[in-house]
Amino acid sequence: MQKAKEDNYSTLLTFGGAFSNHILAVAAAGKENGMKTIGIIRGEELRDKVSCNPTLNKACEFGMVFDFVSREDYRKKNDEAFLQRLKEQFGDFFLLPEGGTNNLAVKGCEEILEEIDADFDFICCAVGTGGTISGIINSSKVSQQVLGFPALKGDFLSEDICKFVTQSNWQLVTDYHFGGYAKVTKELIEFINNFYQKFQVPLDPIYTGKMAFGVLDLIEKKKFPKGSKILMIHTGGLQGIAGMNILLKQKNQIEIIL
Repeated sequence: MQKAKEDNYSTLLTFGGAFSNHILAVAAAGKENGMKTIGIIRGEELRDKVSCNPTLNKACEFGMVFDFVSREDYRKKNDEAFLQRLKEQFGDFFLLPEGGTNNLAVKGCEEILEEIDADFDFICCAVGTGGTISGIINSSKVSQQVLGFPALKGDFLSEDICKFVTQSNWQLVTDYHFGGYAKVTKELIEFINNFYQKFQVPLDPIYTGKMAFGVLDLIEKKKFPKGSKILMIHTGGLQGIAGMNILLKQKNQIEIIL
């Protein structure tokens, strides 16, 4: 946002799916800073379903303008020809990548850790596109170990994270994706509900729920040295609970307690 203002942009444009945290965050940031926001949304079928989609409906309330594109066109989001077509359609804009990860985002995320966090031995967070954990790694102490819990299946994110980090005190724990991005199980939903009832801390099913499940499971399996101080960073995403509950209800499955 600082860079967009410095360069005198009045419009932000970004990409996301139907329940994207990033889409809603950009819409909110745009409203707060008096900037126009445009969301390129994956899936033409969503054009007439904004009112019944909690994420898109809220982003719309914040003033975001949508352009619903086919999945084929969405895959062109990094192509110069496609971006030029968007500029012809919407005028000049400040481009934010899908998920928000770039050098500026990583710089912002370096501010998450504070001096009070220096005493922790392990720092744990969920991983989506890798921007948040990259900033955390860069601002962590070399004596600390940063553990990332990817919401996506596979270990391909390591390569992306390596582009941004300046330290090697980190690793990805890839055993807690529960089937992949936006996939959940009854076990995960029950864990999220039990966690909320016990600690009054809500977790989302896409990111923080999987991270917290993983950390507590590793504690149970005695994977952390005795006496370790562990910090779990809650990265939000709670707006996605409403959308997930819609899907769970359609499948007659247990819903997440709000």
